[in-house]
Amino acid sequence: MKKVRKITALVMALAMMTGTIVGCGQKAPAVSATAASAASQEAVSSEAPAAEGKTLNIWCWNDEFQSRFNDYYPEVKKVAKDKSTTTLKDGTVVKWTINPNDNNNYQNKLDQALLSQESAAADDKIDIFLVEADYALKYVDSEYTLDVKKDIGLADSDLANQYQYTKDIVTDKSGALKGTTWQATPGLFAYRRSIAKSVLGTDDPGKVQEALSNWDKFNSVAVKASAKGYKMLSGYDDSYRTFSNNVAAPWVTDTTATVDPNLMNWVKQTKEYTQKGYNNKTSLWDDKWKADQGPTGKVFGFFYSTWGINFTLLGQSLKTPVAEGGKEEVGNGIYGDYAVCQGPQSYYWGGTWICGAKGSDNIGTVKNVMKTLTCDSTIMKKITTDTQDYTNNKAAMEEIASSDFKSAFLDGQNHIKLFAEVAPKIDMSNAGPYDQGMNESLQKSFKDYFDGSVNMEKAKANFEKTVKEKYPEITTIKWPS
Repeated sequence: MKKVRKITALVMALAMMTGTIVGCGQKAPAVSATAASAASQEAVSSEAPAAEGKTLNIWCWNDEFQSRFNDYYPEVKKVAKDKSTTTLKDGTVVKWTINPNDNNNYQNKLDQALLSQESAAADDKIDIFLVEADYALKYVDSEYTLDVKKDIGLADSDLANQYQYTKDIVTDKSGALKGTTWQATPGLFAYRRSIAKSVLGTDDPGKVQEALSNWDKFNSVAVKASAKGYKMLSGYDDSYRTFSNNVAAPWVTDTTATVDPNLMNWVKQTKEYTQKGYNNKTSLWDDKWKADQGPTGKVFGFFYSTWGINFTLLGQSLKTPVAEGGKEEVGNGIYGDYAVCQGPQSYYWGGTWICGAKGSDNIGTVKNVMKTLTCDSTIMKKITTDTQDYTNNKAAMEEIASSDFKSAFLDGQNHIKLFAEVAPKIDMSNAGPYDQGMNESLQKSFKDYFDGSVNMEKAKANFEKTVKEKYPEITTIKWPS
């Protein structure tokens, strides 16, 4: 959700050099594949296991994975008071490096660290780093990520219960799996029960879904909501992911960027919503947008994926935050006044993947972290029942979906059942390394158009200028006719 930039020429050059070395190592003339495999296995079995380092360096942009690690990784012994380090039972010290994503800060610092990985002292080498869906391929298609199966040692049987799309997005051009994740992130539409009753006469998720099952119906409800004094959406970007995840092709092919017609459908809808007062003219993550999700808000609903329900929406619904002594319970703000339905289209939003860094001296620990926190169905189930996060294990999620699990925040609704229906439909075939930068540039370039500061042609020109500055290799930008 933050700006992405292309890999620097130096990164690319190093990647090419590394690729050449690896390629040479694989070209052993006059040795059959079978013989080579047998010789390789014999060599591995005759060698003693490599000694593990005593410092495990993990890089990320917020504390989400850190909390999952500290709370659910069974090898954790203690956590430092300032949470900067975690000590494992075998004495390994986990050092956390957290660089916020703002202004591409996380990627910039990560890129520099990876460039210095080979020359870094053993205790300073990155062992694990986290990536988001929007720029995952930037790292997946580089030489800085390890093959989860060949290099780290996870087996197909370990990964069998994971949703296919979570593997597709971190599979490189040669078919190697370069990351793994504990979460799947299908999206739903979270709506205010009290507002739904006022506008539609019901807050029942099934009946609300009937009223919102396609965009024409969704827009009709926006008219009804406005007549009652409510906004259908908070701001310009709320519905964007639902449109951008349903495009017909990737953003970029060769040197040409193509603006998908479905993205212009988002532009058309957002312009109409802004002109007619169906939104509140907010932007994702700004204070006004956050307030619209709380006790004083008058917005019908929000498009959110799995992490958004528990990680964002719940906290913003409270009148008294937990940090100020408030409790997550009915009576504190509008806790219990939300419900979810599928909405007009299936989509996904976000997700965080664990990557093993080339040069790590903790491969055994990296393997254990990945296997435990992304493949163990018991732990996956516990994370979901404890936190309401939707985890990346089909068997565990289907078990919860068919159970009597209830979310108090959603007034007793089993939202896992809905997520379980949507998750298998996620298609990552049109994902690409330009997604984050292109999506953010389009959203930013059209905000002045929504407000009436510029016309359509100027907004398009601003987008083209931004893209060509950000990605000089893109020479042509095509708009739908």
